[in-house]
Amino acid sequence: MAFLVFLPGMLLAYFPMKQHLRLRPAKLAAATVSLILSLILAGESVRFLFHVDILWLFFPAAAVMGCFYIHTLHITRWKSVSVFLAVCGVFSCLGNAAIGISWETTPPFPLCTDTLWFVMCCTLTAALWYPATHATRRLLEDDAFAQTWYVFWILPILFISLNLFILPQNPGILEQGRLRLLYTVFGFVFLILLLLSYLLFYHMATYLNRNDKLRLENHFLSMQQARYDNLLATTRQVRQARHDIRHHFHVLQSLAERGNLEEILKYLAQAQGDVPAGDLGLCENAVVDSVAGFFVLQYREHGIPLTFTLDLPRELSVPDTDLCSVLSNLLENAMEASLKTAPERRKVNVSARLHSGNVLLLSATNNYDGEVREKDGVFLSSKRPGEGIGLQAVRHTAEKNGGYCRFLYGNGVFCVNVILRGENG
Repeated sequence: MAFLVFLPGMLLAYFPMKQHLRLRPAKLAAATVSLILSLILAGESVRFLFHVDILWLFFPAAAVMGCFYIHTLHITRWKSVSVFLAVCGVFSCLGNAAIGISWETTPPFPLCTDTLWFVMCCTLTAALWYPATHATRRLLEDDAFAQTWYVFWILPILFISLNLFILPQNPGILEQGRLRLLYTVFGFVFLILLLLSYLLFYHMATYLNRNDKLRLENHFLSMQQARYDNLLATTRQVRQARHDIRHHFHVLQSLAERGNLEEILKYLAQAQGDVPAGDLGLCENAVVDSVAGFFVLQYREHGIPLTFTLDLPRELSVPDTDLCSVLSNLLENAMEASLKTAPERRKVNVSARLHSGNVLLLSATNNYDGEVREKDGVFLSSKRPGEGIGLQAVRHTAEKNGGYCRFLYGNGVFCVNVILRGENG
C-alpha cells in the first residue's frame, strides 16, 4: 500500500504542466490511477511471492511512473525529469519523517506508517498547490533559465541519497534513547532545506529572467536607435534629391531640345543611382518598424533578399517585448539559415497582420540547405549540442498567453506560423 503515495506525487508533478499535456486531463487521470493500481497489485504480489523488501520495489516503480510522466508531456526531457525528481526528493524526506514518527522503523512498513506517509504527502501536495501552479509554471516558461535545468536534477538526487543513507537497517535501533526523535527531526530538517533550496532556485530564476528582459529591452532600444539613424540618413538623402530635382529637369529639358536621346538615357541612369534606397517606413507600428528596419540593414549587408508584408496598426494589445522577441528570433534564425544556403537560393519572406482585433498573425518563410534536426518536437541547435533556444523562445512566448506556434519544413523550405494573443485576448 506504500505505492499509494504516487497518487499525490503525480498530482503535484502535473500541477505546473497544464499547458504541456499530451492527453486530456480526464483521460490522463484515468491512465495515471490505473497505472498506480497496477503497480500496487504487482508490488504486493512480488513482495508476497519472493519476499522482496518494499523499499527496493520503489525504484522500479518510480522509474515506471517517471517514464509515464515524461511521455505524457509536450516539454523538454530535462524539465520533466527535473520536476519529477523534485517531487520524489520532497516525498522521500516525508517518508523518513513518517518512519521516525511511527513505531516501526524498518521495512516492510506496517499499514500505520504507510497511512501516515500518504496523509503527510497529501497534506503537503495541498499546501504546495499554489506555488506549483504559479511559480513552477513560470520557471518552465522562462527562456533565460533554460540552461539551468541541465543541473537542477542533482539537488533532489542528493537529498534522495541522503534519505536512503540515514535509513535505519537494524530493527528497533531508533527506539534507543533519543535516536528516534533525532531521526524524525532530520527528516523534517531535510524537507525544509530542500524546500528552501527550491525557493532559492526560484528567486535565482526570477533574477535571471529580469536581467533577460532588460537585455531584450536594451536590444530593442538599440534597434530603435539603428532604425532612427537609418531614417535620418534616408531623410537627408531625400531632401538632397528634392533639392537636385530642379537641376535634373533643366538638364533633361536641354538634352531633349537637342534630341540627344542617348545622353538622356545616360543621364537618367546616373540620376537614378542617386535616389536613396532606404525605406522611410515599413509599418505603422513602432515596434515592428524598428525590428524590421534593423534587420533590413543586416540582410542587405549579407546580400539576402528580404520581403516584408506588414499590415499592422499603430497600437497593438500584444506586449512589445513579446512581439520584439518573436520577430527578432524569427529573423535571426532565417538569416542564419540563409547564410548556410547557396546565394542563388537565399530568400526570406515575413508577413504580419491583425485578426479579430487582438490576435496577431506572424509568418516567416526561408529557404535552407542541409538537414533540420528535430527530436520529440524540439528543434536542436546547429551551433552547439542541445536544443535551439531561439525557436523554443518563440514557442514559449506564443503559448504563454494562449497563442499558437507551428513549424513546417521540407523540400528546402522552412516556415513558421505564429499566433500571438493580446493581454485582453
